[in-house]
Amino acid sequence: MSAFALVARAAPGVGVALRATLDVLLPPSCLTCDRPVDAPGRFCAECFRGAAFITEPCCAHCGVPFSHAGQGGTERLCPGCREHPAPWGQARAALRYDGQAKHVLLPFKHADRPELAAALAPMMARAGAALLRRAELIVPVPLHRRRLFARRYNQAALLAQVLGRLSGVPSAPDLLCRIRATVPLGEFSAQARAEQVAGAFAIRPSRAARVPGRRVLLVDDVMTSGATAAACTEILLAAGAAAVDVLVAARVPDPRLR
Repeated sequence: MSAFALVARAAPGVGVALRATLDVLLPPSCLTCDRPVDAPGRFCAECFRGAAFITEPCCAHCGVPFSHAGQGGTERLCPGCREHPAPWGQARAALRYDGQAKHVLLPFKHADRPELAAALAPMMARAGAALLRRAELIVPVPLHRRRLFARRYNQAALLAQVLGRLSGVPSAPDLLCRIRATVPLGEFSAQARAEQVAGAFAIRPSRAARVPGRRVLLVDDVMTSGATAAACTEILLAAGAAAVDVLVAARVPDPRLR
């Protein structure tokens, strides 16, 4: 725990004064640019206007954004969900994964910026409000131990913990484990992604009793094809979860929906 956190816990009034002093010395800046903002973890007015928050219309099943309301037909389903529906109930995302979202997500994931979880989680909570209301347990997508050692934190677990605090739903950051390392999936097709993550996840035996009968909310930072979320969902359902929904910070658009 940082010295600031220790002081703030021991004497909240002193902690507030220290934060105010830090804000004078190091004024908070926008999440995606250097413009000053009122408080840490916010967009400036210009970047907020440019942020691609995902709202309706979007796929009713996977949450991928549509370009117009009629695109999903009467069922409001994207082509992928029509052809191969994923095993989860619903998935939702806060942001479209575009250039601006990358300015937040890539530092969070790769540049040792764990504090960005506190900025991203409230956006996710708004996007996934209905999912959080019915969730009974929040579970993050796990990292393999080698990647966790290199990165020092699991960004999905940080998001799950903040979402738990915001919603009051308990989180289980170590319930799932990645038992087999996988290569980065960026350049793979949807089918190849599914093959890469097959058999890569498991329930940690000491946490297995928390799953049966629970509605689980699976949390991750970015969803592309949904292969990772689907693999984790299948493991949770096989372990007795009553249902699984998925909530992510950002969703990669489907190029077929342009």
